[in-house]
Amino acid sequence: MSIHLQRDLDHLQRRILALASAVEQAVDKSIRALFERDAEMALRLMEGDTAIDLEENEVEEECLKILALHQPVAVDLRRVASILKINTDLERMADLASNIAERVSELNQGPPVPIPAGFQHMADLTNTMVGESLDAFVKLDLELAKRVCRLDDEVDRHNREIINQVIKYMKKSAENVEPGLNLFSVSRQLERIADHATNIAEDVVYMISGEIIRHHPEALESAESA
Repeated sequence: MSIHLQRDLDHLQRRILALASAVEQAVDKSIRALFERDAEMALRLMEGDTAIDLEENEVEEECLKILALHQPVAVDLRRVASILKINTDLERMADLASNIAERVSELNQGPPVPIPAGFQHMADLTNTMVGESLDAFVKLDLELAKRVCRLDDEVDRHNREIINQVIKYMKKSAENVEPGLNLFSVSRQLERIADHATNIAEDVVYMISGEIIRHHPEALESAESA
């Protein structure tokens, strides 16, 4: 590897880690804003989404420059390709956190709404997946990445249970429909954030082992034995 390529890869790594930190904080704050009914925090999150979008664009441009100028191969190529995909997942996670903040703002305009059982656990689990997927990326930790992939099914199960509770809540009264739809949306956004965390974990598996496990759950076992 040339000195110039190493320098550019190191700079790219610093930028993607800074973006990851900002997104992780956004997801955490969106969840806190929901449970603490914090309108101010929700507003700040919505206002901060544009900055994350701009940084995502710049990271993508930097990846493309490295590919064009250095034409990396093998491990270095996998690294840049993975960062390109992780960058996109981070931006989408930030958008979803902003969407949650919007729903929180709408919920706060009315009286307190009963939060469905299991919602806190699902939110905590999603937060854990985000943090651990990024830790796996930073540390190139294959075992941690695989753990994140396995947690996704549990989040999906909680989402289905919460949706069923929200539907029952909305059926009780017409006044429950609007807040119920907002809760429905928040649960769905959390589930999608968990999906993006899983995508990042799968990209980490690819970076380390060269194994593509996305859309191929059986390949996770292969990566484990690699």
